Amino acid sequence: MGFGDLKSPTGLQVLSDYLADKSYIEGYMPSQADMAVFEAVCGPPPADLCHALHWYNHVKSYEKEKARLPGVKKALGKYGPANVEDTAESGATDSKEDDDMDLFGSDEEEESEEVKRLREERLAQYESKKARKQTVVTKSSILLDVKPWDDETDMAKLEECVRSIQADGLVWGSSKLVLVGYGIKKLQIQCVVEDDKVGTDMLEEQITAFDAYVQSMDVAAFNKI
Repeated sequence: MGFGDLKSPTGLQVLSDYLADKSYIEGYMPSQADMAVFEAVCGPPPADLCHALHWYNHVKSYEKEKARLPGVKKALGKYGPANVEDTAESGATDSKEDDDMDLFGSDEEEESEEVKRLREERLAQYESKKARKQTVVTKSSILLDVKPWDDETDMAKLEECVRSIQADGLVWGSSKLVLVGYGIKKLQIQCVVEDDKVGTDMLEEQITAFDAYVQSMDVAAFNKI
């Protein structure tokens, strides 16, 4: 159990992964557990470890009142994920076990490979989460007013021209003719667009290109979905 060496990139990565679905080290409010881990971190984590950085800045705001925080501070190795080896106090015993290092060198190499594998798995999970967040598609519902030249314009043909415009991220919806005056009717047509693929400027440019039928185009309503 533990986070490993919180002064190393690996330890900070484990901490950030641990906090991905938590606000605090233990429970639902700041406690001595947060202070114990906070004091083991030598400074703000890098920006790419967003969960750890957010937690660090939040706990730092309680630094002046840490004595009043609930709980009893335990050894650092008592906090964190159960499947990570606690190396926080390993430095104190290293000097006493120099004679044994050669005897158990292969074990240490295996442990190092295990830590490396765990880090790579957690980084892969983090990248996967980040990729899923980035795939969120924002859409908008747009109501367009398309005006003809006069009352003799073939409105059926005008609508056919408008609907002939096809693009990735563009879906045409319902339409109707609305009386403007003097017998002239405008086409009011709905469409749904993906914001990063289709814009109103592109729609206006392509619709007004049918200048034999279209005098102008206006956006009557624009709503985010």
